[in-house]
Amino acid sequence: MLDVIVVGGGHAGIEAALIAARLGCETALISLSLENIGKMPCNPSVGGPAKGIVVREIDALGGQMGITADQTALQFKMLNTTKGPGVQSLRVQSDKLAYARQMQEEILHQEHLQLILGICTGILVENGKITGITMEDGQTIDARAVILTTGTYMSSSVMISSEVTPSGPDGEPTTNKLSESLRQAGLKTFRLKTGTPPRVLTESIDFSKTTPQPGTDQFVAFSTTTRTIRRPEDQKLCYLTYTTPQTHELILTNLKKSSMYSGVVKGVGPRYCPSIEDKLVRFSDKPRHQIFLEPESESLDTTYVQGFSTSLPRDLQEQMVYSLPGLEHAVIRKYAYAIEYDAIDPLQLKPSLETLVVENLFTAGQINGTSGYEEAAAQGLMAGINAVLKLRNQPPLVLRRDEAYIGVMIDDLVTKGTQEPYRLLTSRAEFRLLLRHDNADQRLMHYGYKLGSISEQRWQDYQRRRAQVEQLKEQLKTCRLTPKSPIQDALEAVGYAALTDGVSAEELVRRPHITVAMLKPALDFEFDAAAAAQTEIELKYEGYINKARKEAEKMMAMDHVVLPEDLDYDQVQHLSLEGRQKLKAIQPHTLGQASRISGVSPADIAMLAMVLEQRHRKEQKI
Repeated sequence: MLDVIVVGGGHAGIEAALIAARLGCETALISLSLENIGKMPCNPSVGGPAKGIVVREIDALGGQMGITADQTALQFKMLNTTKGPGVQSLRVQSDKLAYARQMQEEILHQEHLQLILGICTGILVENGKITGITMEDGQTIDARAVILTTGTYMSSSVMISSEVTPSGPDGEPTTNKLSESLRQAGLKTFRLKTGTPPRVLTESIDFSKTTPQPGTDQFVAFSTTTRTIRRPEDQKLCYLTYTTPQTHELILTNLKKSSMYSGVVKGVGPRYCPSIEDKLVRFSDKPRHQIFLEPESESLDTTYVQGFSTSLPRDLQEQMVYSLPGLEHAVIRKYAYAIEYDAIDPLQLKPSLETLVVENLFTAGQINGTSGYEEAAAQGLMAGINAVLKLRNQPPLVLRRDEAYIGVMIDDLVTKGTQEPYRLLTSRAEFRLLLRHDNADQRLMHYGYKLGSISEQRWQDYQRRRAQVEQLKEQLKTCRLTPKSPIQDALEAVGYAALTDGVSAEELVRRPHITVAMLKPALDFEFDAAAAAQTEIELKYEGYINKARKEAEKMMAMDHVVLPEDLDYDQVQHLSLEGRQKLKAIQPHTLGQASRISGVSPADIAMLAMVLEQRHRKEQKI
């Protein structure tokens, strides 16, 4: 019997299978084919606002996505650099074929991990506990825990206008049997929709009519293990173009031919990554929309038309593409389509991503109602970790909202649920100044080290990096700069008067626009760029960071109050009717989680706190 079976070889399945095997569990990954592992069926990129920070968090916990993304990137770009550190994040343009190949190699060569090719058609349950899965060929595979990471492959249909084909992405097989098996086990499913834009022949684009979008000319990476990246001069360009009035007219006069607006689509589409038809309807006041042209791979001659997702007919897609500046003579290599699929209601999950209905059954990725490679990978990693911990009879790893975007996402899913594909945004995090790109290892690496997914060498490297920051802070504090210091020109260049008296280097760094690098001519000690950048953030934003930590501590107090699994909400007096119903359905893990459930009032929380206090007193007497 296997310890863990992971169904699905996408971004969630990869992380779940690798972490379970790396932590010593005998694990099997079920995939349609070897080639399906690590595929990027939609955008050929990793990271972006909030998402890039998630990849850093995955890396800090011992996951694989950041390492592979760094090694197979065509371009590195730090986003929102003119804004505060709480919203800055990394995005890489990926070589989609190289990324998939590297992930396949990781799977094939991972100890304790075997690959099984085929289609899972059902789960096996005895007395409310998972015992394994069934395969399309009739085979049954026994396991102590199962993690479903089926992406968009459950009961999926591909749609172009009124043309509906039962199929997974790119014409691959789908199965209705797994959804039915989950429903028979007591899990609720619902329909969601997503889509993808056309791909065009790169040499058919006139890039002179578009705006080049270069990467960042500094060293930036997702993984702290990355030592070298593609040189800036060797990175590939992306390009920016825009929709035109002709584009808008073509779409708006043919809306009824879109799968979404003709009534063919039953599921809800992504609010934050809508089709181009949806954009024009929702934002009718905008005269144009950005369209990014992104290379898919050095081994392919295709360009991804980012922001142009549609389900309109093929002939209309051609006219729409021709209406974009630079694409007047573009050759479409792959037409856009919409895809509809089954997902489970995430309110049926514990914060560990184990289902409330079936013990030792975990789910991760788009099956939980999310969108995006990064959201999927993060859930896969957490499901894999928690499946292992469950088999070891150890408490689950549940990340708080103030210590990880992963914690924000999972708490949102299991506490609030979702009716549309969920996407991480910086605005979802109350404490985003604490959840920065630069400090992911500081927030999370101790968990990975304790689990055993972070090696001793990586842990020592982190300790050295952190010591450098603390040492640099102390040096800046004790270093005094005078009017004779060789920094007067640098100060004047950013709008400050020349020094007339002595001042500490630390005080100067706290001022806007002044960096540690600017002061280097006057400093008599060495430092590296990464330590300097983190030191600047911690000094400049110290007051805001401390305030956020105090607010987080208030929330943390309730999140430390665990609600017993045997708590009978029907026996708790004076709960509101809606509050009682929501608490029984969601089964919150902590008092803090209960307080974030829509429909649970402050009075309900007060009653729960009173009941817990009474139980605690009785236990003490016993």
